[in-house]
Amino acid sequence: MAAATSFSSEDKSSSRLSGLFSEPAREKLRLLRKRFKKTWAIYRHNRLGMLGLFILMGFILVAVFAPQVIQVCAWIGDWEIAYDPFYRDESVDDESPPSPEHWLGTDSMNRDLFTRIIYGARVSLLVGLVATAVSMGLGTAVGLLGGYWGGVKDEVLMRITDVFLVIPWLALMIVFAAVLPGGPSVTKIILVIGITGWSSTARIVRAQVFSVKERTFVERAKAIGAGDYHIVVKHIFPNVFPLMFANAILTIAISILSESTLSFIGLGPHSSEVVTWGNILENADNALAIQRGLYWWVAVPGLCIVGVVLAFTFIGNALDEVFNPRLRRR
Repeated sequence: MAAATSFSSEDKSSSRLSGLFSEPAREKLRLLRKRFKKTWAIYRHNRLGMLGLFILMGFILVAVFAPQVIQVCAWIGDWEIAYDPFYRDESVDDESPPSPEHWLGTDSMNRDLFTRIIYGARVSLLVGLVATAVSMGLGTAVGLLGGYWGGVKDEVLMRITDVFLVIPWLALMIVFAAVLPGGPSVTKIILVIGITGWSSTARIVRAQVFSVKERTFVERAKAIGAGDYHIVVKHIFPNVFPLMFANAILTIAISILSESTLSFIGLGPHSSEVVTWGNILENADNALAIQRGLYWWVAVPGLCIVGVVLAFTFIGNALDEVFNPRLRRR
């Protein structure tokens, strides 16, 4: 009876799909679903990967629902005012210690640190994701084209890549932050990190393209007259994507660290306009928080940065194990 019910539900699902998609499209969906289930089955057995996923989901939920989180905390703490990250509470002293009204105290401008750290998760994660998208796009394009073309074009692209690899990343970011027009802003920080962070991706993708382009299915595509664009997009890129995706997860962690570093040295968005974990640490450094014993001002945003970076690192290592069978435990 249970088998008949299961068959009936699967049959209904197939009939619904048949009305929406063609047979080849349905077959692709089935293969994707099967591949996803297999990938997830391997991933969930990686304890560090699952730990990283849970930590990351916690930070994402806090970032997305930051106003609601603040309202709930205000209700729990019986705050008279539901603070926003730029509100200055003149009823308390500046740099006040943690209290029931201000769980992590206030900064030198009487702004609630707990609220600023909650809202800081939004910009820090946004910068990490968008800057990674920029750097992965540049690196993937250079790696794909260089690896597929080969010859002189590849040499030119790789020499440009080597320049970005050889120069220390912090010095390179400082130079680009100074050269690009406009004042400090989130958009500028994203561009600086994206432009300076693509070179390692280009090298990784290029090495994989060299391996893929010599395979039989690529030779067959060339033999039937497929163009370069079709071969790169339809045949080579799908085989490079898993490696690129695993590398992207690790790049997000580096991008978040880069934003924090730039903000800490004063090249990030101004703290009166945008809240990030990096400029919270910059304010703490300017106020000599460590020397004066205001450890909570430094410790909490620092732990948030470490937590997010560790989460992405755990996820990236787990995905590397999933996509690379040689690293998989047996």
